[in-house]
Amino acid sequence: MKIAIIGAGNMGGAIARGISQGTVIKAEDIHVSDPSAASLERLKTFNPAIKTFQTNKEAIRDTDIVLIAVKPWLVAEVAKEIADELTDKQTFISIAAGVSLSQLQDLFAKNSLFRIVPNTAIDVLQSVNTIATVNTTTEQQQLVISIFNELGKSYLVSETQLNALMALSSCGIAYAFRYIRAATEGGVEMGIYPNVAKQVVLQTLRGAIDLLEKTDAHPEEEIDKVTTPGGITIKGLNEMEANGFSNAVIKGLKASLIK
Repeated sequence: MKIAIIGAGNMGGAIARGISQGTVIKAEDIHVSDPSAASLERLKTFNPAIKTFQTNKEAIRDTDIVLIAVKPWLVAEVAKEIADELTDKQTFISIAAGVSLSQLQDLFAKNSLFRIVPNTAIDVLQSVNTIATVNTTTEQQQLVISIFNELGKSYLVSETQLNALMALSSCGIAYAFRYIRAATEGGVEMGIYPNVAKQVVLQTLRGAIDLLEKTDAHPEEEIDKVTTPGGITIKGLNEMEANGFSNAVIKGLKASLIK
């Protein structure tokens, strides 16, 4: 099983590094192309077994999967470039944001197509990967899911849900960082050193995640456990809500939704 990754930028490079650490595809079966020699050199430094190319045609030759990780406006240009080398036996994956499956079909009509939306936590193998597909078999779907499960957690969904899930996970990771920053600043204002405050916030979030995953409870159930009548937690929650906490989160997510 060989994969070609077109684009060695932030996402393409992270995917290549992640896959090279997994068990589904061997590092020596990963081909990566990019016009930037420096980007390719960074990949070789990470794992010398990864094969690098400065032309896309060379990279996709004799591979089973072609993954395109370029800016959306470059997808059509790449399609023209590799058209002569691409075969109908190759599975095609795009992580180009906003390029629909119908647009991909116009460019790669003969191929089995996947459209995947990861997030930046892919660099630490903790990405949310939402996957939509057309013209694929169950076996192909299971293979692609198994590859991306090594980079985080993957969800096969309808394409109509992709944009909402992009707001929730791809944009959502920035919103999580903003909460961490705000909570850290609050800690500093209360007299805690910044690095200690940040570490405490991170561990608090990690514990909250583990609790919800272990109990499968609704978040409100866990909130109830720490909000004693007349206590300090309910006072803090009510003050946050009075300042629009939940409404701000919901409105922010909806503002991120591509319509």
